[in-house]
Amino acid sequence: MRAQDSATGSGTIAVDAGTEGTKTSPTPALDAAPHTTEAPTPHTAQAPARRGALLAALGVVAFSLTFPSTAWGLESFGPWSLVALRSTLAALIAGGFLLAVRAPVPARRHWGGLAVVAGGVVIGFPLLTTLALQTSTTSHAAVVVGLLPLTTAVLGSLRTGERPSRTFWVAALAGAAVVIGFTVQQSGGALTAGDLYLFGALLVCAAGYTEGGRLARVMPGWQVIGWALILCLPLAVAGSAVAVPLEPVHLTAHGVLGLVWVAAGSTFFGLYVWYKGMAEIGVPRASQLQLAQPLLTLAWSFLLLGEEVSAAAPLAAVAVLVCIAATQRTGRRGRSAPRSAGETGPVRS
Repeated sequence: MRAQDSATGSGTIAVDAGTEGTKTSPTPALDAAPHTTEAPTPHTAQAPARRGALLAALGVVAFSLTFPSTAWGLESFGPWSLVALRSTLAALIAGGFLLAVRAPVPARRHWGGLAVVAGGVVIGFPLLTTLALQTSTTSHAAVVVGLLPLTTAVLGSLRTGERPSRTFWVAALAGAAVVIGFTVQQSGGALTAGDLYLFGALLVCAAGYTEGGRLARVMPGWQVIGWALILCLPLAVAGSAVAVPLEPVHLTAHGVLGLVWVAAGSTFFGLYVWYKGMAEIGVPRASQLQLAQPLLTLAWSFLLLGEEVSAAAPLAAVAVLVCIAATQRTGRRGRSAPRSAGETGPVRS
């Protein structure tokens, strides 16, 4: 069989060498096709990483106001009322956005992960830290955040299969040591009755961050926290109905502002940009940006609550920034574990 001319007459079609013994050259058009797509430039490849780091950093700033805002909220509400109202208000905001864009209901296989997010960052962390802040200062509670980046990086590496380099882990451990040493020195090294609450909050929040970061790869970050909040809405409404009549309510400007911020700022907006950033740069790298959170919290505590801050704060801040820079510059070792069926690349929203 001889090669036949194509319909356009622009070239010949190659015939398998096993039948004719010879093979004609590919047509110029077909040979040029692979070159029609330009390879991504370094600048283009770095753009998602920079955007992800910026979004995650914005989430850290929002989170840094959580403890001072919670302290304000406790001026007007009891701890159980504050957490229940916070979750209810945040869920109503999220539900409005979900309805407005007609967001599709997540696939059944994702609801288990959403339950982990809900239990960790919507219920567990807010409740445990609010209970802890009844006996601890915000400076002392910052110890939790000092340990959270390292814990999240460890859980994220195990859960998602990401393998940061040895340099990353050295920088992460150094940053955690600086933050823990500074915050313990700031609080006088004393343990309080709320420490069990704080360590419990550390574990459940790290689990929620890790699972949320994984889910943000397959759905927009704001929908991750949005559906997690909707999942908690019945429990939050029931909790509000029970707790508000039983706990004294003394409305003040600080109390109302604190409630609004922990609901709209920390729980919804903060987690939206946080999970979106995680999807761009990975759970381990994003988690290390939180090394700056305790120092930011201490600054807010000084400005908003009048708590004293050690003169060592600037030195600690510089050391932490160096560690953060090291974790962001170091590459990952190995490749991420395969994703589950149906998962795709990072979702843009």
